Amino acid sequence: MKKKFGFSLHRSSSSFIAHYPSPSRFTLPAPTRSLSDSVMVQTMEVAEPVIVKWDPEASTYAKVTSLFYENRREASEFIKLVNKLHKAMHALVAENSNSELLIRAQHLMQIAMKRLEKEFYQILSLNRAQLDPESVSTLSSRTSRSSLSDFADESDDEIRVAGELISEVEDSAEGVMKDLKSIADCMISSGYGRECVKIYTVIRKSIVDEGIYKLGVERMKSAYVHKIDYEVLDLKIQNWLQAVKIAVKTLFHGERVLCDQVFASSDSIRESCYTEITREGALILFGFPEIVAKHSKKSPERIFRTLDMYTAIADRWPEIDSIFSLQSTSSVVNQAVNSLVKLAESVRVDLTEFETLLNKESLKTITPGAGVHKVTTETMNYLSLLADYGVLADILVDSPPPEKVIMPETFFDRSALENSPSPAVSLWLAWLIFVVVCKLDGKAKHYKDVSQAYLFLANNLQHVISKVRSSNLRYLLGDDWISKRESEVKKFAGNYERVAWCHVIDAIPKKVTAMTGDEARDCFKRINTVFEETHRKQLAVVIPNGKLRDEIKVSIARKLLAAYREFYNAQRVEIGKDRKYAGVVKYAPEDMGNALSDLFFGSGSASTSVSSSSESRKSHSRSSASMKL
Repeated sequence: MKKKFGFSLHRSSSSFIAHYPSPSRFTLPAPTRSLSDSVMVQTMEVAEPVIVKWDPEASTYAKVTSLFYENRREASEFIKLVNKLHKAMHALVAENSNSELLIRAQHLMQIAMKRLEKEFYQILSLNRAQLDPESVSTLSSRTSRSSLSDFADESDDEIRVAGELISEVEDSAEGVMKDLKSIADCMISSGYGRECVKIYTVIRKSIVDEGIYKLGVERMKSAYVHKIDYEVLDLKIQNWLQAVKIAVKTLFHGERVLCDQVFASSDSIRESCYTEITREGALILFGFPEIVAKHSKKSPERIFRTLDMYTAIADRWPEIDSIFSLQSTSSVVNQAVNSLVKLAESVRVDLTEFETLLNKESLKTITPGAGVHKVTTETMNYLSLLADYGVLADILVDSPPPEKVIMPETFFDRSALENSPSPAVSLWLAWLIFVVVCKLDGKAKHYKDVSQAYLFLANNLQHVISKVRSSNLRYLLGDDWISKRESEVKKFAGNYERVAWCHVIDAIPKKVTAMTGDEARDCFKRINTVFEETHRKQLAVVIPNGKLRDEIKVSIARKLLAAYREFYNAQRVEIGKDRKYAGVVKYAPEDMGNALSDLFFGSGSASTSVSSSSESRKSHSRSSASMKL
């Protein structure tokens, strides 16, 4: 085995020791013995018995017993003697590179290195639990205190026991790392760094690779990603989202801490070791999002998983950049950056695709009862979820929406962007809502009943406002935008009332005095007929929003019942005196109010009629449900 001193020895340790006498029997002529020779002889006298004792090939005891587990004090002494032997060899080779003492010293050094290789391997292999990346990554007093906070609800004794257990685990891990460091320092300084590194990288890389595999991350080909169903891919993405949290926080961070500790004496070895151990697994982990972004099938819901992956990397960027700050791990950082770039491109494509889908939506499909259209519901769910992603600000900062038609200032005042937390996102979301509103205007024209067209617009715009109010859209669009839309809803609701109920209101005479019984009878009949027809029609419509529903009911009742009550009170006494007018007055004002209270739940149809006068009068007792002025 050739080492830094330029010579090698192929004899076994036992034959070598038999051939050469011990240092105490060396009989060099006194005049020729130099200071370096003397130091070497003295060093070998002390080191040889200890080193030979632990020669794995010299005895069964040394072969099956661990130096560091058997006698830690002797292990420390072993390391010190090897370091002293190496220092003496350096001094001697500089003075007399042909000294026979160097041959014997080199042989002892080989025995020592075999012992330390064995110890290094055993410590790494038998202490996987103590050297688990999660355990290593939490070795700090701060972490210990945070761990104890988990026992905040326990008794003082339990907290003390928990603290002792945590300290015991950390102390054990620190002790193991100190042993590994002392061996690594000794082997590296003695010129056996390559052997040490090989053992370390093989064992630790297997742990990292196993960790990546257990986290459910696998290398995938682009063709496979393009073929599999979205549901299957979605599960893999969910696995990845969990995996990246654990991998960055514990797996890669823990390995970096361990590597920095063990190979603290050499920057180059520390860097090469960490790179060899983690690069392959990290490239697989951070390469997954890029493959998904480039090759997964397009679908409206894809954007949310894309944003989840972008967020997962972006939120951990300081940690990723710090852990892989080495020049040799720059490929990992570059891969993470490439994934962010491709994910951002995918998001922008998906937004444009979503706008295209909205524009392609058929205008002919209308909602029964003038309720909220599924396009409105689905779009606002989509946009309110998008508003939760802060990373959209970075993704859309230089990508304005593709405005094929200029968005009017009356719909979105661009000066409001100055106060927006993310102007680019605000503009995009306002644009997509504008596209939906334009689509709703087109759909409203397909209602044969004009009053339902107005109610349809009121319902759908009210749904838009409700979703904006209850999500982060409120902060992106602003309260002024909401106020303007609410004014539009009131206009649509007012137009609905005017068109749908004007015939009933107009049927009530404005002058209630100086009217004959026959004239009053005819007025009541006309009111009954028009009210029943209108009521029957309006039973079929729906107003899902409770606040809007109540506002419209109260508004109708205020206009209708006030006029009807005045007419009713003025004429019912006279009408009631003559039997020929019996049954003409079908509705008391309270009955009409009760009938109004049943509207806008979409529970009726055109064939449904108002309750008979007797049934209506029975319902008069339900005062709590009556519409009152």
